[in-house]
Amino acid sequence: MPEADEEDSEEEMPLSLRLSIADTLTLGNATCGFMAVYFTTTGILIPHLTGSDETGMARNSAATAVILMLCAAVFDLFDGLVARKLRSSPMGAELDNLSDLISFGLAPAYFVLVYGMVSDNGVYQRVAAVGAIVVLLAVVLRLARFSCVTVKDGTFQGMPSPFGALTVVSIVLLELPFVATLLAIIGTAWLMVSRVEYPKPRGRLAVAMLAWIVASMGLLAAWAFDAPGGQLLLQTGCALQLVLGAVIPLFATARRVNNFRDNRREARAASQT
Repeated sequence: MPEADEEDSEEEMPLSLRLSIADTLTLGNATCGFMAVYFTTTGILIPHLTGSDETGMARNSAATAVILMLCAAVFDLFDGLVARKLRSSPMGAELDNLSDLISFGLAPAYFVLVYGMVSDNGVYQRVAAVGAIVVLLAVVLRLARFSCVTVKDGTFQGMPSPFGALTVVSIVLLELPFVATLLAIIGTAWLMVSRVEYPKPRGRLAVAMLAWIVASMGLLAAWAFDAPGGQLLLQTGCALQLVLGAVIPLFATARRVNNFRDNRREARAASQT
């Protein structure tokens, strides 16, 4: 009977080939990252190479690409939550790393590369290519370290790649002077491979992160459709992203220094007794 054959084939399927619900969300993450590259190419790079003066199309495509990266971050947030609540497949961790590499490594690095290519300055193009490579390698190293280094529960070591990708894109959208943009991008890449501890998005923090992503999508949509004040709203949102990227490491470093001082005081008090 056909139904019996289907059941037998499902039972014979290796566990490593069965996708869980969390894996499906992870694949959605990868799809969003790939489509972000697609819109960056077709809406920004190709019109520039063909000499098109349609700035609205480039703005809409840039917003679409960034919204897709934000959607990838939503998928990345929920696949971890679902994996903890439900079962996850044996290849879940590998799928997650590969998807993160596409959405938060390749997509933002390509965004930086295209940012340099649409510039009329040849030096800027070459330097932007270096910045893009730095971002990509930082994400590769961070994901590799995440797979083989154990940290204390509830924290990440180094800026999480979704947060780093959104920070890099925010830097580009702010349209700062080129040197400042490049230095900020390299600084973000360094934070991703640093040992600064970042809290994992759970509970209220996960809700706050989701609310922040939804708000960012709204700002991008307003900017893309040239709404009144859209440019100012976009710049405000990007600036807040940069402030968060700078403040969290400062708080983490201050907390680490205070813990170190407290441990030294306890050690001195123990030695005196």
